[in-house]
Amino acid sequence: MFQPQISFAFSPYTALYDLIVPKDNMLRQINELVDFTFVYDELKVNYCLDNGRNAIDPLRMFKYLLLKAIFELSDVDVVERSRYDMSFKFFLQMAPEESVIDPSSLTKFRKLRLKNLNLLDLLISKTVELAIDQGILKSTAIIVDATHTKARYNQKSSREILQDRSRKLRKAIYTVDESLKEKLPAKNVVDTLEAEIEYCEKLVRAVETQLEIAQLPKITEPLNLLKETVEDDVEQLRISQDQDARVGHKSADSSFFGYKTHLAMTEERIITAAIVTTGEKNDGKQLQTLIEKSKAAGMNVKSVIGDTAYSEKDNIAYSKNNDIELIAKLNPQITQGGRKKEDEFEFNKDAGMYVCKAGHMAIRKAKQTRRKEGGKNQRTIYYFDVEMCKSCPFKEGCYNGGASKTYAVTMKSDEHLEQTAFQESEYFKAKAKERYKIEAKNSELKHRHGYDVASSSGLLGMQMQGAMAIFAVNLKRILKLTE
Repeated sequence: MFQPQISFAFSPYTALYDLIVPKDNMLRQINELVDFTFVYDELKVNYCLDNGRNAIDPLRMFKYLLLKAIFELSDVDVVERSRYDMSFKFFLQMAPEESVIDPSSLTKFRKLRLKNLNLLDLLISKTVELAIDQGILKSTAIIVDATHTKARYNQKSSREILQDRSRKLRKAIYTVDESLKEKLPAKNVVDTLEAEIEYCEKLVRAVETQLEIAQLPKITEPLNLLKETVEDDVEQLRISQDQDARVGHKSADSSFFGYKTHLAMTEERIITAAIVTTGEKNDGKQLQTLIEKSKAAGMNVKSVIGDTAYSEKDNIAYSKNNDIELIAKLNPQITQGGRKKEDEFEFNKDAGMYVCKAGHMAIRKAKQTRRKEGGKNQRTIYYFDVEMCKSCPFKEGCYNGGASKTYAVTMKSDEHLEQTAFQESEYFKAKAKERYKIEAKNSELKHRHGYDVASSSGLLGMQMQGAMAIFAVNLKRILKLTE
């Protein structure tokens, strides 16, 4: 069972917070800005309300997870920091002299208390509601994009992961005192997992027992990460696959193994919707859900800004039916076809015919319906005078000596024709320039809040990580806009 902690526990030392934690401290500002009591309403179904001993306050546990997301700390380090950092204690509503929780309690809280809870949508809707209440969310446009996150158990062997984490620890030690190399065990040269585990255990013992620098924060963080890997994660590393992670592609020659988070964000840089999927999912297929989630969160969506991935025919039709402007360029395959630039022919609008690069105009044209596509797409075939082609200086690669020379153009649908005209307008070009904002938000999530690598395995764990990271960046943005 649990009893909500509405205020600070009584302590004769509480007045210290007014002296030590300044008014402009970010955590103090978040405490004053957000009413966190919604956590009780959402989590009470996962607690027994009238039996057993009192649980650790769920609001405090939730705030611990938020601190992890804001400062990119491990469970061990966020609890350790709350032992001596007065701003952490103030944020957690702890008395200055109060003892901290055991770090393992955070794992149980994630697994037992946050189950069956759509945390991602809940936290985003709370921040959007807060932004509207503060009068800072005035935009009617959302910017959409997807950012990738590598799986924690990436396509590396168990030994490679241990090597990577031990290397980071050694690097941190060398930056403090390079002469300490002599006190560390010799690197493992045996190509087996057992030998690598043995080496990592020796390294941990050497740092903890032989070196006085073990208490430095710069050393404790990589040390704790390596210890968790050796002591708790080795069994997981042996099976070493994240069953939900998939291979996705950032470009034609670049791929990753993990997840995608599809985001919708206002022009004020407040995230209004997010969908976490496996890495191979198509970006454009998520657009309609992102719009609906943004509306459910309280947004009035009139425009959507995105890249070519979102200009699918279904999205164009959906946007038109819902009176939404789709600021997304059509794929060049639609507007120009699959030909190389040097192979394209020019269209003479006065004659209604195509002209080849030698200046010869087609002599006739005919329409053709593709039966394989259900008769939906028609092509126009333009015929050229083969006698001219035979003596043309550009005939190599263009004319193969056949009885005819043709140039086929697939006729665009009405939706594509309208979108083609729209994307040439000055209004479209001006609005499209806003898209850079979401790239900056993706970078903030990855480089400041650890969103480049999943903190746990599984789609559910990725959704939880996304919920806390997005909640953190939205709160920071709201604080910035209310200054």
